[in-house]
Amino acid sequence: MAATVAAVVVAGGRGFRAGGEIPKQYRMVAGVPVIRASLALFADHADAVQPVIHGDDADLFAQATAGLDVLAPVRGGDTRQGSVRAGLEALAGRNPGVVLVHDAARPFASAALIRRAIDAIRDSQAAVPALPVSDTVKQLDTAGRVAGTLDRSRLVIVQTPQAFAFRPLFDAHRRAAAAGRDDFTDDAALAEWAGMAVTTFAGERANVKLTTADDFARAETDRLLDVRTGSGFDVHAFGDGDHVMLGGVRIPHARGVVGHSDADVALHALTDAVLGAIADGDIGQHFPPSDPQWRGASSDRFLAFACERVRAQGGLIAHLDVTIVCEAPRVGPHRDAMRARIADIAGIAVERVGVKATTSETLGFTGRREGLVAMATATVRLPWSSP
Repeated sequence: MAATVAAVVVAGGRGFRAGGEIPKQYRMVAGVPVIRASLALFADHADAVQPVIHGDDADLFAQATAGLDVLAPVRGGDTRQGSVRAGLEALAGRNPGVVLVHDAARPFASAALIRRAIDAIRDSQAAVPALPVSDTVKQLDTAGRVAGTLDRSRLVIVQTPQAFAFRPLFDAHRRAAAAGRDDFTDDAALAEWAGMAVTTFAGERANVKLTTADDFARAETDRLLDVRTGSGFDVHAFGDGDHVMLGGVRIPHARGVVGHSDADVALHALTDAVLGAIADGDIGQHFPPSDPQWRGASSDRFLAFACERVRAQGGLIAHLDVTIVCEAPRVGPHRDAMRARIADIAGIAVERVGVKATTSETLGFTGRREGLVAMATATVRLPWSSP
C-alpha cells in the first residue's frame, strides 16, 4: 500500500520586502493570491495539506483560501524552522508516510515537480529539487575580495517542495529544538545535521521564490504574455419602471428597462467582452434567457462568472472599458460609482475600469429615447501557450 502523503505549506513570514501593504503570500499574481495557488496545487496531490501562517493573518488566510480543501491553519514560529516544526506537530496524529515541505512564496511549482518529489522519496529519507549553477561562483574573504573560484559542476541551487520520510524529519526537528538550533535555512540542511542522507531530483526554472517587488513584476509579465482583447455589445428597450441598472448601480429614472435579468446593458456588454477575450461563448450561452432561474437576476453574477473563467485559466483582467449610449438618464453623476462597482465585481483595481457615456445626437432609437446601448472592450492576459 502506498504511503500517505502530507504537505506543509509555510506562510508564516511577513514578506514586506516585496512591497505592498500585506504580506507577499496574500498578494495577487495572475489574479490569484500567492498562497492560494500554492495550496491548491498540493490539495490535488496530497492526502492532507497543512498551512502554517502568522498569528495576525487569520482573516487574510480565510479570504484568500475560501473553498480550498486544506486543513485548518496552525500558527507558525519565530523562524521558518519553527514554522515547519509547527506544521509537523499538527500532522503528527495523522502520521503520514511522506511529507512535502513547501514555501508558499513559490506559487509556480508544477504538478510534474510534485510528482517527482513523491517519486524521489520512495528510495530515500530526504530528497530536494535542485538546479545546476550556470554562473561562475566566487568565494569572498572578509574584506570582500575574491578568495577563490568554486567548482560549479558540484554546486546546485535548491528549491521546494522538499520531500521527506515524515517520522525521521519530525524527530530531527524535535532534536534540533531541544539542542537550541534554529538557524537552518531549509529542511534539507536540518536533515543533513541529523545524519539523514539527502538526494536530489530535477527542479524547475519557473519555480521561483517571490521575494522582492521586482519578482512580482516579472511574475506578472513573464507568465502572462498572451494578451487578448474581446468586445461586447448589448441593447435594451425602455419599459415601465422607476429606475435602470447601469454598471451595477441603481439609477432613478422615469422609465425602467425591459429584459430577462435586471437588463444592465453595461454589465451585459462587459460580460460578453470578457468571454470573447478567452473565446468562451457569450452571455446567452452561459445564461440563456429561456432559463427561468435568470429571470430578474442581478447582472453582477454574469460579469463575476466571466472574470472567474479568466482566472481559472491562470489569467487576469488587465482592463475593462464600457461606453453607454443614451439620451437619458445622465451617466456622468454616477460614473465613479459605476467604476467602483465594476472593479469590485471583476476583482481588479478601479484604475483598470473605464466608463464613458455619449448620446446619439437624437438619432435612431436611442435618440428617440426608446432604449439604451452599451459597447465594451476587455483586455485580459493569459499564460502563454504554443499555438
